[in-house]
Amino acid sequence: MAKTLIVFGSSTGATEDVARSIAQALENADVVNVTDWNEDSLKELGSFDLILLGASTWGIGDLQDDWHVKLGLLEQAPLAGKKVALFGTGDQESYPDSFVDALGILAEAAEQAGATIIGQTSTEGYTHEESRGVRNGLFLGLAIDQDNQAELTEERIANWISTIKAAV
Repeated sequence: MAKTLIVFGSSTGATEDVARSIAQALENADVVNVTDWNEDSLKELGSFDLILLGASTWGIGDLQDDWHVKLGLLEQAPLAGKKVALFGTGDQESYPDSFVDALGILAEAAEQAGATIIGQTSTEGYTHEESRGVRNGLFLGLAIDQDNQAELTEERIANWISTIKAAV
């Protein structure tokens, strides 16, 4: 597998747990909390073949706080020619109108920086009504609902990683 960087933001630990599960499955990934990300971190992006970005969605479509603070760094990152995959956590039953909106927010910022988004996944099996994280009928990355579908997380991660590997 290509040299991979996983950058996550997590308030309660759910997104961090998903990030670490993904890293374990990929075997060759560096994992960084976005709170530790700074302008010097941007210089290191060139050494990675694949960048994974993960965040939770809070309230009605809000990006996780740490990512919200660092979003400007992502928008300025040298991502031209880089493949970026996204993963997000949320609660589709309590927030059916904004489930994993963070995927859309991160995708827009990464695309602004020149990235190519890979790893889109099907919306089948979810009960949300709409999401900024959906484009052309697909999630812009891996959507995880630890609150209502935790039993599906491991399988969803494994399937998503096989998609990512095929695209790199």
